[in-house]
Amino acid sequence: MPTIRSLLVHPEERRPSPPAPHADLYRVFGAGIGLFALGLVVGVVLLLTGRGTVEGVAICGTGVVLGGLGLVWARRHR
Repeated sequence: MPTIRSLLVHPEERRPSPPAPHADLYRVFGAGIGLFALGLVVGVVLLLTGRGTVEGVAICGTGVVLGGLGLVWARRHR
C-alpha cells in the first residue's frame, strides 16, 4: 500500500478510477416533472380556495418547464 507522500510525489502510481455509473436521466427528469406537476395542481387548487399563493404556483410551473428542458437535454445526451 503506497503512502500518501509517495502518491503525492508519484500520482501515476495510483489505481485508475472506476468508471462513472450510468443513470437514466430521462426517468429522473420525468419523475421530477411529475412531482412538480402534482404540486402545480395542488397549488392551483389552494390558490382558487384562497389558501395558496401565486409564488407557489409560479415555482411549480417553473419546475415543470425546467424539467422539460432537462428531458430534451437528457434525450440528446443518451
